Amino acid sequence: MTDNEPKIVLEDNNSESEGQAMSTNLKYLSLGILVFQTTSLVLTMRYSRTLKEEGPRYLSSTAVVIAELLKIMACILLVYKDSKCNFRTLNRVLHDEILNKPMETLKLAIPSGIYTLQNNLLYVALSNLDAATYQVTYQLKILTTALFSVSMLSKKLGVYQWLSLVILMTGVALVQWPSDSQTLTAKELSAGSQFVGLMAVLIACFSSGFAGVYFEKILKETKQSVWIRNIQLGFFGSIFGLMGVYIYDGELISKNGFFQGYNKLTWTVVVLQALGGLVIAAVIKYADNILKGFATSLSIILSTLISYFWLQDFVPTSVFFFGAVLVIAATFLYGYDPKPAGNPIKA
Repeated sequence: MTDNEPKIVLEDNNSESEGQAMSTNLKYLSLGILVFQTTSLVLTMRYSRTLKEEGPRYLSSTAVVIAELLKIMACILLVYKDSKCNFRTLNRVLHDEILNKPMETLKLAIPSGIYTLQNNLLYVALSNLDAATYQVTYQLKILTTALFSVSMLSKKLGVYQWLSLVILMTGVALVQWPSDSQTLTAKELSAGSQFVGLMAVLIACFSSGFAGVYFEKILKETKQSVWIRNIQLGFFGSIFGLMGVYIYDGELISKNGFFQGYNKLTWTVVVLQALGGLVIAAVIKYADNILKGFATSLSIILSTLISYFWLQDFVPTSVFFFGAVLVIAATFLYGYDPKPAGNPIKA
């Protein structure tokens, strides 16, 4: 027995190191996918809303509904995987967690309605703002999320977090600062359309902050999995989305159909939007706030570069650069968690 003990210790150490390596790989994989998803969604959505084509343009309201349906399908597949690929177990889980708990399911109606509004607003924003300005301004959701967390969850923010929120507001204000040096494409946008885009982003930030904190509160009060909760969100989101479709775009749909203007680019936007919620859930599970801030910052930089070199609808100024740097710094600072000094070192 004594001869075997060192081997058991070695095997345990190997399995532990393999588990840590796997966790690290999943962490950086989820962050890489988040950078890709965030950057690609903003750029493709912007491109799809400004691309001049013959025939009717696709309706953003229908794209939101299709994205919700795709998200439901993806979450059902993930629950099926967690059920060890057994249809009976999947059916029992869905029946017990959704149908048999109607009050728990109804709690998701509020955040899902707000998320549906937010998703529609993002199309409005990117129809009127360049990708870089949108990306930086949308980081105000950090501020709204923090304020709602303090008021709804009684969270206490540290000095670094309050400082980061002040820096964030300063940076966004500088990004929105009017500049005389504008490109011809930027001049084509009227002041009114830019105002509409800015208002859409600001409302989306408030809705994102409130819905995110409300959803976090629900998750903490119950033991249901994130995937089940996303199925419930998608269910109500698709209902609210369909109501919006027929209220605002009913006449256009009756003339040209539900999928009018859809092409490969449109489907790419829809899939990327559906992927968003799943990627965020993976990042929350495997990564931390600092790495998430790094991914967000990298996405802002990539969006700015591609918006300038590829879409050619944006010319950065020194004021924009300074504001963007402040926003990126604030994103890092908000997720910074200083370790308490003077901890005893364990032998």
